[in-house]
Amino acid sequence: MTEQSKGLTRRQLLKTSATTLAAGAAASAQAATVIGTPKWLPFDHNGPMHYDSPGWQFFTAEEAVEVEAIVEQLIPADELSVSGKDAGCAVFIDRQLVGDYGDFGRLYMEGPFTPGTPAQADQSPLVPRERYRIGLAALSKYCQATFQKNFSGLSGEQRDKVLTDLEKGAISLEGIEAKAFFQQVLDNTMEGFFADPIYGGNRDMVSWKMIGFPGARYDYRDYIGLHNQKLNLTPISIIGSSAWNKKG
Repeated sequence: MTEQSKGLTRRQLLKTSATTLAAGAAASAQAATVIGTPKWLPFDHNGPMHYDSPGWQFFTAEEAVEVEAIVEQLIPADELSVSGKDAGCAVFIDRQLVGDYGDFGRLYMEGPFTPGTPAQADQSPLVPRERYRIGLAALSKYCQATFQKNFSGLSGEQRDKVLTDLEKGAISLEGIEAKAFFQQVLDNTMEGFFADPIYGGNRDMVSWKMIGFPGARYDYRDYIGLHNQKLNLTPISIIGSSAWNKKG
């Protein structure tokens, strides 16, 4: 998990993964009824963002500190963008865990549960809420036993070592498989980094600006004939932005 490594760097991996992750693993959004003239105009990019809602909805304050430390280490700030913490990845995860995604509300979750093959993917009986609650507690217990500190209190080098060992399954966590916990957090972090800001991550569309993704534009008639050109379009969130100003 070092900054410089052979092959793809973490930042390159994030950029090449953007196409499949832009939609994220977001739970269904709540609809609202608009009566009369909409309060915003299209193609604004400074509208109210979901992450403005205060407080943590699933994580305890202590858990939130650890999650923010993890996402900051997985996506460190560099010359291309802010860190996963500053992009709101922990907020994204928090909001997902209180919705249907958090308890796999749309999936069949009755037994029997048996270890599956790689082709069958994850067969764990634990839903994401349980994975985070159990995994974070187990990670803190491991870090306290090994370093006498929580993960958030470790140096960057120590954090990298812990995450690398989790990824390899070289750490034994109580109640959850280390590799499964690492993959859960990594996947959700990347989803939060590239998802629409309405879901709490990708604050100010930092990742979309980094890769040149135009966002949720509904009208490309002015650009559809412009091939092989860099358009530099300001990305648009589902939620709209300041260009959606109240008329009159």
